[in-house]
Amino acid sequence: MTDAAASPTIDIDRLAIDTIRTLSMDAVEAAKSGHPGTPMALAPVAYTVWKEFLRYDPLDPQWPNRDRFVLSCGHASMLLYSLIHLAGIRQGPPGTAEADVPAVSLDCIRQFRQIGSICAGHPEHHLTVGVETTTGPLGQGCGNSVGMAIASRWLGGRYNRPDATLFDFDTYVLCSDGDLMEGVAAEAASLAGHLKLSNLCWIYDDNQITIEGETDLAFSEEVARRFEGLGWRIERVADANDTAALTAALNHFRAETERPTLVIVTSEIGYGAPTKAGSHASHGAPLGADEIRGAKEAYGWPADDSFRVPAEVPQRFADTLGCRGRAAREAWQQIKQAAEAAAPEAATELAELLAGQLPARVSSGKVLQAVSGTIPWFLGGSADLAPSTMTLIPGAGDFSAATPAGRNFHFGIREHAMAAACNGMALCGLRPYAATFFVFFDYLKPSLRLSALGDLGVIYVLTHDSIGLGEDGPTHQPIEQLASARAVPGLSVFRPADANEVAEAYRVALRRGDRPSVMVLSRQNLPTLDRTHLGPAAGVARGGYVLKEAPGGHPDCILIGTGSEVELCLAAADTLTAEGIKARVVSLPCWDLFAEQDASYRESVLPASVTARVACEAACGFGWERWLGDRGRFIGMEGFGASGPAKQLYAHFGITAEAVATAARELISQ
Repeated sequence: MTDAAASPTIDIDRLAIDTIRTLSMDAVEAAKSGHPGTPMALAPVAYTVWKEFLRYDPLDPQWPNRDRFVLSCGHASMLLYSLIHLAGIRQGPPGTAEADVPAVSLDCIRQFRQIGSICAGHPEHHLTVGVETTTGPLGQGCGNSVGMAIASRWLGGRYNRPDATLFDFDTYVLCSDGDLMEGVAAEAASLAGHLKLSNLCWIYDDNQITIEGETDLAFSEEVARRFEGLGWRIERVADANDTAALTAALNHFRAETERPTLVIVTSEIGYGAPTKAGSHASHGAPLGADEIRGAKEAYGWPADDSFRVPAEVPQRFADTLGCRGRAAREAWQQIKQAAEAAAPEAATELAELLAGQLPARVSSGKVLQAVSGTIPWFLGGSADLAPSTMTLIPGAGDFSAATPAGRNFHFGIREHAMAAACNGMALCGLRPYAATFFVFFDYLKPSLRLSALGDLGVIYVLTHDSIGLGEDGPTHQPIEQLASARAVPGLSVFRPADANEVAEAYRVALRRGDRPSVMVLSRQNLPTLDRTHLGPAAGVARGGYVLKEAPGGHPDCILIGTGSEVELCLAAADTLTAEGIKARVVSLPCWDLFAEQDASYRESVLPASVTARVACEAACGFGWERWLGDRGRFIGMEGFGASGPAKQLYAHFGITAEAVATAARELISQ
């Protein structure tokens, strides 16, 4: 193939599409790992979105009002990396040291799927500039996109004025059969339809192929009819290569004002490869040298030229996406400057939000409702459990299609979509929280895991944390969930003992905008501890602290508790003290924060010389050996709970102050 300079009649758009395809093939082949088929098939679709519609300035990739492009089918990551490279996206905005550094260089693409490469197997937003969200687990990008569309609506509802539109960005999603099979996508689509998010467009790659083969093995529903029932607009494009039809469909999306849009695009996986389009090789494995040669010949491409980027292709992106995005960003900056002059207070608030900072007046610990008064972009809701989880913000209004500035969200009974949408909101600078019962942690765990992987400061308020739930029984009583949550890297799990610890936990969580937190709270009312002779709750910031010191400061034993069981440890300590046994009580509400403290602090709380240690928690004991050592004893659950009044359940399962005291006596006597 000759370049456009040598052949004026060449189709530059076709050249760009084939460049995306060949880069994807070459990168997967070099890595000997990856999925080339979907990038090859969807190259015309993605290129059309970026060239014709996406409002995005490659020279300022963090521009707040940019349109979002989400690759929910994250296995097609080379499609996104190719676009980022060809579009010339930079690592930082103008005026910074990163402004001249490409977000994804050709050398990065050559290192696709290798250790240390920013071109990971699936896109990771914290790793690669230009990647809007971490995707790979199917359906997650769909869920995130609903949160992004919500964020656009909320930001516009709060900061737009009749003469100044600061936020109105759209979100485009490429999704696959696998995405739409996943439950999280169904939950998210239902929520988006209810909220009438007309700024959201999912482009569904209807290629009728999954890893096991043809989709009719397990998927035979009428997708269009399902989405129509959910309140979506439906557009159809019979051939992914028909860019004119796709342009018409996306123009209809841009004109829609009442419904999100699903564009159903029929594609042929591995388009242009010489083998059968649905082959497993073209879906989930490198094509191999012979097939790559055949595909390149079919494109009219030099068969032996790897990682080839004709100069005309980046220029085409610059002349379309780049020029359009730069003009939109510069116009936005002028609007923003005028708005700042007209409303300085709102401008200060917005500047803090965009910088990821908390307002300066947020210094003392306050619980959720109080904190919400000082952080306007602290917002969220529950999965139909607001009365039980007590997460409504007084006077803040409900978020809806008619009231986009409301801060109380009604996510419905959609735990997974709730968490995924909160991730999307966090990716747009908001500080969302999501609430449900702790036992349903398992329903939202995949999205919570991505909160941690992606450094997103979502707060999960998970209540009804133990057998203290009582009569609802073992189906609703969390046993193993604490251990599961604590095992997630980069996640802070707080189980506070009283209102003061709750306040401190929120203060710590809100100050760490790059780490998600879980607030594990009880159903039963807990007394607020009289701190006159106890350690201050400020110790929560260090994960654990001496709540009650042993007489003389040299303990014979250490009693460690979290949450509602701290009260049992305090009662046990009183009993032991009356017997002449010196007991220290340690509150350990957040293990990961305690583990981060220096060795001297940890030693001051849990001295190695005191091996008589008892931990009490109404959950399974998995993981407690880290703090108990070889001799320690755990008082807690060894199986599922039961139905009955809370106090009777604690007695039935032996989680009592006397059990704690007895264990301590036995350890000391050994």
